[in-house]
Amino acid sequence: MQRPFHSVYAHGFVRAAVCIPHVRVADPNFNVERTLGLARRASKMHAAVALFPELGISAYSNEDLFHQDVLLDVTETAIAGLIRESAVLSPVLLIGAPLRFEGKLFNCALIIYRGQLLGIVPKSYLPNYREFYEKRQFNTGRNAVHREVLFLGKTVPFGNDLIFDASNYDDFSIHVEICEDVWTPIPPSTYAALAGATVLTNLSASNITIGKADYRRDLCASQSGKCIAAYLYSAAGPGESTTDLAWDGHAIIYENNELLAEAERFSTDEQLVVADLDLERLAQDRMRQTSFNDAVADHRDRVRAIRRVAFEFQVPEGNIPLIRNVERFPYVPSDPSVRHDRCFEAYNIQVHGLLKRLKNTGLERVVIGISGGLDSTQALIVAAKTTDRLGWRRDRILAYTMPGFATSSITLKNAHGLMRALGVTAGEIDIRPSCLQMLRDIGHPFSKGERVYDVTFENVQAGERTSHLFRLANFHNAMVLGTGDLSELALGWTTYGVGDHMSHYNVNSSVPKT
Repeated sequence: MQRPFHSVYAHGFVRAAVCIPHVRVADPNFNVERTLGLARRASKMHAAVALFPELGISAYSNEDLFHQDVLLDVTETAIAGLIRESAVLSPVLLIGAPLRFEGKLFNCALIIYRGQLLGIVPKSYLPNYREFYEKRQFNTGRNAVHREVLFLGKTVPFGNDLIFDASNYDDFSIHVEICEDVWTPIPPSTYAALAGATVLTNLSASNITIGKADYRRDLCASQSGKCIAAYLYSAAGPGESTTDLAWDGHAIIYENNELLAEAERFSTDEQLVVADLDLERLAQDRMRQTSFNDAVADHRDRVRAIRRVAFEFQVPEGNIPLIRNVERFPYVPSDPSVRHDRCFEAYNIQVHGLLKRLKNTGLERVVIGISGGLDSTQALIVAAKTTDRLGWRRDRILAYTMPGFATSSITLKNAHGLMRALGVTAGEIDIRPSCLQMLRDIGHPFSKGERVYDVTFENVQAGERTSHLFRLANFHNAMVLGTGDLSELALGWTTYGVGDHMSHYNVNSSVPKT
């Protein structure tokens, strides 16, 4: 089916929502209503998946009330109502609840879509240290006996080895883990990612302590980056008991180590954050990264054991604009301190590369063409820093500005000012006579006074500049330093062959124009 061009779903994206509802301890009916309220909001926003906190249907802070049959019975009844109401909602709902199976109580995530329960995932790792004592109430999913369970009269897949695949939408594969699972050395989501899951989700309660939010961000960022996946995280918020713990309602969405969305922490209001996940990009990155696929081979037995639950995804219809921050300058952080650190790294990478090249070649001078523009300015500063690092005088940098037919007085003035400010050996070579001679030799109309400013006219000037630089390097036993940047190289905005395409060493070749 042809999808509207102006829909994110026509371009390999899916919309993810992370929800933090109000809860009441031991009040499943109230909690289901709050959950449905946010689920409906996510549906109106055309979300494909909506994540809720750990044990959100009962609330997390029930302590020994979890062993009361009345609470567990009402929880099951409330879930049945939620499943019915989900029939008209667009997202796959990931909700948390305490459930009884095999004579044991499990901390579970339920995967619900369009009126159907697709599967149930029990928590793999139960914290039983410091302020946590979950093993007092729950059993670990790792000890579950059966791979299927009977719930609300239907047999459904059960286990921490489940991936939920949209059979009709490429690369939309969901894995679910619960809170502590991601804090372990090898989270279940790692194996799921190796098996193809692209949307990794974590239903969490996660009380707040000083510094813990930063650690959460680091965990989610790292897991999304290592797994080349999206990672959705939802922590318990308003309404949980504060008898001995506090809650900040932290909702975050990462994609391949990049933060896409984050909720306001400590809010007394319910929170819902959304972001569009680029599944096509994730699939492409996994294909390119050979070490990811090597890891798949290393863990083939565990990967093969993972079970897949297919569902048909009803793609939201209509024009659905992108919800995702697209930076105007993607390589330039908006945070001044981060930008300073990035610039420090960029310059030092360039300086280190040039320093090593000069040492290896034994050349003791650098020749560079200066236009007065950004690229040659950057390269000249790098050259100056390199000579400083080597303990050389800066007059070993032979910098030349080479005005042509269209060089302005302002550009020429800027070039001379830059060379003078950096204390390099400055020179000026007027390339117009040699360019005019070449244009005469090839019979170009400009040499006869005609105003023909074509590609040949431009490339003759670029070629003459480069030719002069190479001959100067021969004459002075020097290295020609290239100035073209990554953006120009990627676009082919360069004069191929004897032109700015060539140099002995280019320090800007991996630096974008921005």
